[in-house]
Amino acid sequence: MTSKTTWETHPVTPDRFEDFADVINKNRRPTHCWCLSHRLTAAEVTDLGGDGPTQREQAMRALCERELPPGVVTYKDGIPVGWCNIGPRADITRLKQSTLMPPTDDLPVWSIVCVVVRSGHRKQGVTQRLIEGAVDYARAHGAPAVESHPVDPKGRMDLTMAFVGTKAMFEKAGFEVVGTTEATASKMPRLTMRRTLS
Repeated sequence: MTSKTTWETHPVTPDRFEDFADVINKNRRPTHCWCLSHRLTAAEVTDLGGDGPTQREQAMRALCERELPPGVVTYKDGIPVGWCNIGPRADITRLKQSTLMPPTDDLPVWSIVCVVVRSGHRKQGVTQRLIEGAVDYARAHGAPAVESHPVDPKGRMDLTMAFVGTKAMFEKAGFEVVGTTEATASKMPRLTMRRTLS
């Protein structure tokens, strides 16, 4: 008899930091982005440098100590397999300052800025569970809607930019296109997609 797969998604609170790190930076490389580029200004990221494993890691740990941690980790049968950087758009520095991806309207949306599935766990349904868990996190904190800025590739997506997601991926999660931005990823225009929450 085959046991049923269990899925859970939780905010990346300090006690879950190592699980988050196992998904995005298994080898704890000091120069890895630690998913900070949207949360800090370019100058702040540069100031962190890449000397030693602690500066960037500690910056992310500090974000995880906030009232609203900067994302969620999805677990498959207790193993951390996915990471989604999500939060109120107003709290995401790069989006707040962007002239290429301006707000669609005045609605105080939450935004998904990064989706990562752990190596060895891809093509196993993680992405949809991860996005749904991220949406549930936003809903639980009163978000009226969640937005994303994926691309719509005509062929195979450049894996170096896969973290932005694809239009099809977000459509499966109930998102609809509400606009096109002037930003690009892998030379493809980034869309604005939204899922309204009730």
